[in-house]
Amino acid sequence: MLVRTPIVVVLNQVSVPTARQLMTALPGAQLYGLASRTTDVDVSFANFGDTVRQLYREGVPMIGLCAAGILIRTLAPVLTDTKTEPPVVAVAADGSAVVPLLGGMTGVNALAEKIATVLNVRPAITTTGKLQFNIVLPDPPMGYRLANPEHVKAFIADLIAGVSVSLDGDAPWLTASDIPFAVTGKRTISVTTQAIPGSLERLVYHPTSLVLAITQPSQFTITEWIDVISDRLTTANLALAAVACIAIPKTTVGAAIAGVGKICNLPIRFVESAQLPPDLTVISHDPNLTIFSAKQPIDPHQIGQAQGKLTVVGTGPGSPQWMSPQVRETIRAATDLVGYHTYLDLVKDLSVGKECHGSDNRVELDRSRLALDLAASGKNVVVVSSGDPGIFAMASAVLEVLDREAKPEWQTIDLQINPGISAMQAAAAAIGAPLGHDFCAISLSDLLKPWEVVAARIAAAAEADFAIAFYNPISSQRSWQLAAAKEILLKSRSTTTPVILARNLGRTGQEVKVITLGELAPASADMRTVILIGSSQTKLIPRADGSNWVYTPRSY
Repeated sequence: MLVRTPIVVVLNQVSVPTARQLMTALPGAQLYGLASRTTDVDVSFANFGDTVRQLYREGVPMIGLCAAGILIRTLAPVLTDTKTEPPVVAVAADGSAVVPLLGGMTGVNALAEKIATVLNVRPAITTTGKLQFNIVLPDPPMGYRLANPEHVKAFIADLIAGVSVSLDGDAPWLTASDIPFAVTGKRTISVTTQAIPGSLERLVYHPTSLVLAITQPSQFTITEWIDVISDRLTTANLALAAVACIAIPKTTVGAAIAGVGKICNLPIRFVESAQLPPDLTVISHDPNLTIFSAKQPIDPHQIGQAQGKLTVVGTGPGSPQWMSPQVRETIRAATDLVGYHTYLDLVKDLSVGKECHGSDNRVELDRSRLALDLAASGKNVVVVSSGDPGIFAMASAVLEVLDREAKPEWQTIDLQINPGISAMQAAAAAIGAPLGHDFCAISLSDLLKPWEVVAARIAAAAEADFAIAFYNPISSQRSWQLAAAKEILLKSRSTTTPVILARNLGRTGQEVKVITLGELAPASADMRTVILIGSSQTKLIPRADGSNWVYTPRSY
C-alpha cells in the first residue's frame, strides 16, 4: 500500500511537461532531473544510477520517465524483498504508456492507475490477479491489513485455477471485485477484527476499526502497558492488526505510552473525549483502557492530534555522499526542519515542501526549544546538524533543554537521534588512520566551559599519549586558544609530532595537509578546520605523489 510521496525522475527536458502533468495527482511529489539535460526541476542530480538506487534503498516510491529497461538494469543490483520494496513505475516520455515494474505488494498498481488516469491512458498492469479479478489481494486498500501475506500467492493461484471461494465478512473493495464468490467454497476470504489464524485455505483481512482509548497513560510502565493491551485484546479475541490507533487524553502526560505505540507499530493520537468518532461502540472497558469499535475502518488522521516526533540528525561533514540513508529518509518524512542556516542549505534538495526554521549558529538552545515545541504540536520535526549530532552538536543541546525545562507536553514526543559521520572521522580517513589507537576529542571553545577546564583536559590527554581531535580551534573572537593548546602539548609531545589540518571536509575547497606540531600556528586553521594531533606512536608513510599517509599503530 502506497503511503510515501513518490519522486518523479526525468532524464531530459522533453519529459518535464509530462512529469508535471502526472504530478498533479501526487501532492507533495518532487521532480528530480538530470543536471546536464534538464531545467525547471525541484532537484538536480548528476548521476542517474546512483540517485535511483539510493532512492530505492531508502524505500522511496519512484516514477521514471524513461524506458522500462533503463530502470530495470539500474535497479537490478539492489533489488530486495518484494514484500518491502518501494513501488517503481516507468512512464513513456510523452505519457503514452504507464508500466508498473516493482512493488506489487506495496501499491505499485494503485500508483500506476492514478498516473494513468491523469494521462488519460490505460496502465500496462500485468498482475494476474488484477487482470482476471480486478483486485490486488496482496495489497489491500487503506484501512485493511492482510494477516497472512505468506499464503497469498498460493491462494491467488488456486483462484485462477477455478477453486471456489466464499467471503466471510464485509468489505466493499472485495465485493466490487470480479472474484466469483460462492455461498460456500473450498477457500475463504475473511474480513474480521477477530484474532483468527490464516492459512493456505483462508486469507484473513483485518479492518482497522478498533480504537484503544487509554484514560491514565502514566499508570503503567511500557512493559506493563504492553501486557495490559495484549491481555485485553486476547480476552476479547481481537487482533492487534485491527487497531487503528491509541487515543490518549490531551490533558494527561504519559511518556511510557509513546513507547507502547512504537512497539505495537500503532499511531498515538491525543484527543479530547469529543474528538472520538460519534458512532463508536464500547466493546471492552475498565478504568485504564477502553476498546472501541466502529462499523467501518477508521482513519487515525481524523482523530485528535498526532504524536509529535523530533529527530536530531547528522548530515556528515559536508559531502552528500556522507549522509546516511537513514538521515535522508528521516528528512524526507519531516514536516519541519530546524537548524543553522548553513546546515539547512546542505539539505535543500530534501526540503521541498517543508517548513524550514533557520537561525544563527549560536542559538542552539533556542533552536532546541523551537523544535520541541513544534513536535509537541504534532509535527514531525528534524533538527539538522552537521557531522554527528552527538559530538559537539545539537543532540546534546536538545537533551539539555529537555532536562532543564521539562515541559509536560514534551514528555510524549517521540525523540530519536540519527548518527552521522563526524569531522574527525572524515579527516582521519582522508589521510590514513591517525585515530587508529586510543584517542579523544576536545573542543577549544571556552564559550561553554572555562579555559582552565580545556587546558586541564589537553594536558591530561597529552600526558596519557592520546591522539587528539581538536574541534572549534579558532574563530574571529577566539584567536589565542590554539597557540595556548600547542604550548601545553609541547610539554609532553615532540615538535615533530604529526598534525593533520582538515578544512572544508566534503565541500568545495577541501584541504587536508600534514604539518608538525612545531609548525602549528593560529593562522593554520579557522572554524571550518578540524585538527588531529598524533600520539608519540603516530607515523608517516611516504606516498608516490610526494605526500604522506598518517597512521597510529594498533599496538603500543
